[in-house]
Amino acid sequence: MPRAAAKSSDLVDDPARCNCNQVRRAARRLSRYYDLALAPSGLKSTQYSLLSYLVTSGPMTMARLAKLMSMDRATTGHNLRPLERDGFVEISVGENDRRERIVTVTKQGRGTHARALAAWRRAQTAFEEAMGEREAADLRDLMNRAVDIPLPRPE
Repeated sequence: MPRAAAKSSDLVDDPARCNCNQVRRAARRLSRYYDLALAPSGLKSTQYSLLSYLVTSGPMTMARLAKLMSMDRATTGHNLRPLERDGFVEISVGENDRRERIVTVTKQGRGTHARALAAWRRAQTAFEEAMGEREAADLRDLMNRAVDIPLPRPE
């Protein structure tokens, strides 16, 4: 039975009731779930997601890719380094703005992504069967809403 929503005045310092803690716990578990499924491809779930954006949307700036991933640019760059090292992506200087970095998936990266796609589909299907297809869709919608919540400003 779902817990009743708590009013902010009822909140106590309880990690089990902390929204951030619960989302991070779920994210760690879900990342591990997909990492294990993708292991035969040699990709981690974050690397697979980066390649997926590049395969589906084409070359883009590192800043745009970071925004799509809800990461800062430095973290995105850190996650792209192994993909670049392994020849899955190329990072080049922007033509109009030399400060920009353009990320492009390579032929080898497309092949690796295509091989990993079957494992990702199996993981996606198994997750939706365990969670419920409608609930999984609702979860994605909720997480998209969470990503859109404005960040607090430092006091």
